[in-house]
Amino acid sequence: MADADKPTGVHPAGGAADVLDRLDPVVLHHIVNTLGWPDLRPLQRAAITPLMDGDDAVLLAPTAGGKTEAACFPLLSAMAEQRWIGTSVLYLCPLKALLNNLVGRVDTYAQWLGRRAALWHGDTKESQRQRIRTEPPDILLTTPESLEAMLIGVKTDHERLLGGVRAVVVDEVHAFAGDDRGWHLLAVLERLERVTGRPIQRVGLSATVGNPEQLLRWLQGAGAGSRTGQVVAPGVHLPATGVVGTGKGTVTDPSRRPAGEVELDYVGSLDNAAKLIAALHRGEKRLVFCDSRRQVEELGAALRAREVTVFLSHASLSVDERARSEQAFAEARDCVIVSTSTLELGIDVGDLDRVIQIDAPASVASFLQRIGRTGRRPGTVRNCLFLTTRKETLLQAAGLLLLWSRGWVEPVLPPPEPRHLVAQQLLAVTLQQHVMGDQLWDRQWNGLAPFDRSAAPILRHLTEEGFLDSDGGMLFVGPEAEHRFGRRHFIELTASFTAPPQFTVLSGRTEIGRTDPSVLTEERPGPRRLLLGGRSWQVTYVDWTRKRVFVEPADGGGIAKWMSGGVVGLSYALTRAMREVLLGSEPPVDLTRRAQACLAEQREDDAPDTVHPGGTLVTRVGSDVRWWTWAGYRANATLAATLQSVTDPLQRPTDCWMRLREDLTPADWRAARESVGDGLVLPDVDRRAVRGLKFSAALPERLAVATVAARLADFEGARSVLSEPARFVAVSGSA
Repeated sequence: MADADKPTGVHPAGGAADVLDRLDPVVLHHIVNTLGWPDLRPLQRAAITPLMDGDDAVLLAPTAGGKTEAACFPLLSAMAEQRWIGTSVLYLCPLKALLNNLVGRVDTYAQWLGRRAALWHGDTKESQRQRIRTEPPDILLTTPESLEAMLIGVKTDHERLLGGVRAVVVDEVHAFAGDDRGWHLLAVLERLERVTGRPIQRVGLSATVGNPEQLLRWLQGAGAGSRTGQVVAPGVHLPATGVVGTGKGTVTDPSRRPAGEVELDYVGSLDNAAKLIAALHRGEKRLVFCDSRRQVEELGAALRAREVTVFLSHASLSVDERARSEQAFAEARDCVIVSTSTLELGIDVGDLDRVIQIDAPASVASFLQRIGRTGRRPGTVRNCLFLTTRKETLLQAAGLLLLWSRGWVEPVLPPPEPRHLVAQQLLAVTLQQHVMGDQLWDRQWNGLAPFDRSAAPILRHLTEEGFLDSDGGMLFVGPEAEHRFGRRHFIELTASFTAPPQFTVLSGRTEIGRTDPSVLTEERPGPRRLLLGGRSWQVTYVDWTRKRVFVEPADGGGIAKWMSGGVVGLSYALTRAMREVLLGSEPPVDLTRRAQACLAEQREDDAPDTVHPGGTLVTRVGSDVRWWTWAGYRANATLAATLQSVTDPLQRPTDCWMRLREDLTPADWRAARESVGDGLVLPDVDRRAVRGLKFSAALPERLAVATVAARLADFEGARSVLSEPARFVAVSGSA
């Protein structure tokens, strides 16, 4: 093509070669003439060579950093250059809403080359799926769960549809890597390589993480030691291993303060937060993050009562309800959308003016995603206003912003010992293959641990308990698997997480969302009303068998409640940063007078009895003896199990402290600590917690309990605390 058609910065004919010359000329033409871009962003330029060379890669950039284009432009060019046919690229996302948001854009780019993109997830109609089966698109956007459903489903010829896959793009890869969906993703990708008969290029897209090289090796799976790959992050100051206070994690150069206008306020209640949001920034588009569905509902109702145009988004609202909210918000100007983390990832909700955080997220990485939703227009900067409703969450927000100001980001680490997913994969592969050799089963995952020979005890249990049948050296799906997971063509086998049971809420024929059954069963005076979609509804009928609730609009008085899944607890690093704040450190952000006064009060009233710069404190108030470790829930749970001779067995540890025996003496304390050595103990596990582990029914109970215990443990944090001196103090007023 003519040099005039190239983006500026491309060398003219006769000059040095430019990396853009590797892109397909048609792609380059449309970048200039259809998109009107004068040049590609640094990430998009830097991604061209490794992706077109077939290397694995993790592309790092802040939210709205152009990561989708950085992956699509080189892969489409490779598709044309190497004449890939059929479905050759998979684009995987953690959220269906994100896929819905991306498919139009990706399809537009594909059509430049006469190619096509299509969408397949849990909400895709069967007619659309059938078209994909008969006319495979060049790029298929889907979730790992839907990909596995294609592999095991009887309607899909997976070799015909997926046998030509050359590359997989994993969007928001950090969101997968940090939980069980990541193990599921890796296992399914290894099985996909068995279908294609060749290695598949793996490209991860991520916001800034604390351990990008480790994330790349994780994404490469079984081939990590033999495949080429690189982290592509031009202009991103990558973290280096380091220490925060006495904490652990990754930290960038402390002299490089992250950009952004951040203000920290203390408002004392959710209702006060609603008053402030209603009064401030009128005429602007504001995205408010809460960290529970209940907070979203209550704040939404409070804002609506103040005649603010408000929309809601959280996981228990119906798909249609959320889509309506997100679409209306994207098109409006003077309005507020209140959301849980569902809008933290890269779903486009239009041009935001401001992000407001109620209380504090649990991680710096989450905060980076949220503040990254702003500052996208030229001449604007990223911004976030924290409105904290309790003094504890003010301290948490201050600690988080202290870490952020140092450039610290949590490493993304997969949960340890996913034995329940090993059981799931053994069943899923047997279902996919119809029959599997009892000596060759481990080859399905190409040696990827823990789906390798180390899984033999789990396979033996599955066979002994009837989940698998064995005959003549071959394995088949057994009657127990049919009974436990066989409904709707084994659809339950494709989901790697457990959601608490909820009741569907219907107004007439319109689905509003889902509510926790406790809202329907707990004793309350007056008519039974619930809060959903920011509105109150009166219950008219409950269909207990089908788990349906029929409602009609009410004037007020609705209750919002959901059972939280899993253990809620803060990390060692964040809790230690909160301790630093109590000891006098202050994040370099704008603190309102209210926030300054509340922190000063905590330092004066609470700090003397809870923190000391020289180590941990053991305090006694009457018979209440507490060890103030400031180590986070997981480290404290590990310490409580390890020091059982001196800890209170009936008291669950908190993020900041644990209760010790009321008759504890300093001599008992020294003896308990000296007896530990290197022998830390896994935390105790409530057997009920095992029920939250999907597929735990397919594991021996001892292995299921061991898996949960390993996930509750923080040995590194516990050792750090044990290395510090502990001071015994009697708090004023004690007996």
